Amino acid sequence: MGVFWMLITGLCFVAVTALVKYLGPRVPAAEAAFLRYLLGLVFLLPMIRPILNARLTRRQVGLFGLRGVVHTLGVICWFYAMTQIPIAEVTAMNYLSPVYVTIGAALFLGEKLATRRILAVVVALVGALIILRPGFREVNSGHMAMLFTAVMFAVGYLIAKVMSDEVSPVVVVGMLSITVTIGLAPVAAAVWVTPTLGDLLILFGVACFATAGHFTMTLAFAAAPITVTQPVTFLQLVWAVLLGWLVFAESVDIYVVAGGLIIIGSISFITWREAVLKRRQVTPTVNATKV
Repeated sequence: MGVFWMLITGLCFVAVTALVKYLGPRVPAAEAAFLRYLLGLVFLLPMIRPILNARLTRRQVGLFGLRGVVHTLGVICWFYAMTQIPIAEVTAMNYLSPVYVTIGAALFLGEKLATRRILAVVVALVGALIILRPGFREVNSGHMAMLFTAVMFAVGYLIAKVMSDEVSPVVVVGMLSITVTIGLAPVAAAVWVTPTLGDLLILFGVACFATAGHFTMTLAFAAAPITVTQPVTFLQLVWAVLLGWLVFAESVDIYVVAGGLIIIGSISFITWREAVLKRRQVTPTVNATKV
């Protein structure tokens, strides 16, 4: 079920990518992100009662607030990057988030960071260098924004994983919508441009797919470990390349595809190793009693 929900999550986020790319730079990144969350508050109405009934502790409220801050920063940079670089590059660089999740899980969740995992992280960073190719082409502000976005989203994923073990998925998604909307409001006000009705409809579509994606992602986290669900998101690179090529006439950059595949291979190796280690922990030895 964790794999299934993460597959649905990927499809939802691909739809978000397509709509944001279609919107383009007509609306400033911070304002577009704010309107996406503001319009998405309509989905918050059924979540109000579960949030109130959850009786969140001060620690839980603090963690939700921290997630709201980092996600706010990440969303602004992601919206900006979508207007500056091709879809495939945004998607490929976003795969750095699982790498940072792996590092963060070792630093803050007590997971062991073995030598093989360290090497896999290094390989993934090499993949990122292949995508960026500093010194061989211009690394613009869109690429820098995506590097920052990947870090912020990784922090958000770790907090979501912790909270999904303590409260329901409805509360996790609802608190994200509230905190990010509040965080984006002052930034959007500073760059406000009056949107057209068409822009609002596009952003409402973004809100629909994004809210659904965050909800199904939380269901996936609750159903299975991150190491099981994360590799499914790699299919988004395939959809992103095809989307950019067929719909937005973006050329297929072989270096972006190669770098993305290297990152995918690295994270897949980490996932496989963790699955092997977990099987060893639960598989009885030869002399152990079989139940």
